[in-house]
Amino acid sequence: MDLAGLRVVKAVADTGSVSRAAEALNCVQSNVTARIKRLEEDLGVDLFLRLSRGMEPTPAGRVLSGYADRVLRLVAQARDAVAEAAGRGGRLAVGSMESTAAVRLPPILARFHRDHPDVDLTITPGPTETLLADVLAGRLDGAFVGGEVAHPDLTARRIFDEELVLAEPAAGLTKDSARRTLIAFDRACAYRGRAEMAMREAGRVPFRVMEFGALDAILGCVGAGMGVTVMPRSVVERDPWRGLLAARPLPDALARMPTQFVRRADAIETGSLRAFLEAFAEAPRPDGPLPPLKDAAMGATGSPTSRAGLNGSSAAC
Repeated sequence: MDLAGLRVVKAVADTGSVSRAAEALNCVQSNVTARIKRLEEDLGVDLFLRLSRGMEPTPAGRVLSGYADRVLRLVAQARDAVAEAAGRGGRLAVGSMESTAAVRLPPILARFHRDHPDVDLTITPGPTETLLADVLAGRLDGAFVGGEVAHPDLTARRIFDEELVLAEPAAGLTKDSARRTLIAFDRACAYRGRAEMAMREAGRVPFRVMEFGALDAILGCVGAGMGVTVMPRSVVERDPWRGLLAARPLPDALARMPTQFVRRADAIETGSLRAFLEAFAEAPRPDGPLPPLKDAAMGATGSPTSRAGLNGSSAAC
């Protein structure tokens, strides 16, 4: 059993197929099959069921895949920590809701890049549910997600609160069908959930939903008079949408949406991640100063640190 074998086990368990695992690992299928067979002989158990539709982990295979995931994440963390100690900056993979990446991150990222130019920083946009899954799987070091969430393997630090508003074209809606058309992300997004509740509370029922996968596409269609959406006020009132869209306030229960930075509870906090979080702690915030970073790390009573994780009703894009 070695790292290469563990990578094969995890790839097959994740993809459910030798061919897809070989593609993910950039090797030939025979190497994957040979590695699995060698591990099964070494451990004396079957790790996968060979089915007509692919490969399915046995109970023993699921156990080994879980250990493989943890070992490979720890190896990646060790590499980053050594790179930092050697003065090479290290790597940092962060996920973010698209609205946060568009409005909140740029000035802070610019400051972080200026102060830490050697850090290889990657920002991956996505909806909250996808980002949480990627953090849990170790594909991301952390992510900015929306809503109150709970998972035993994650911790979260509140970064700021967004005010959600109902966005309509500034020129108004001329057709009742447009007033009853919601333009939104898919159901993984809490903006979508809040928007549906807002439509019901406003009596705009029945309504239909048009789904889009890009923030600017949603706002552009609203500006063109196709319908309405729910987005943070900070998004609606920025250029180029300022003047094209009108922001209508929502009831308090629907308007407040916390944005949190979520990471694995068992992950080692690298110097790069620590510096990244400190950049946010030092940045001006629209809803008041952030409590000191040390309070969040301690998880003390009243600190912004809380257990976090998958909660469909609180997901956001």
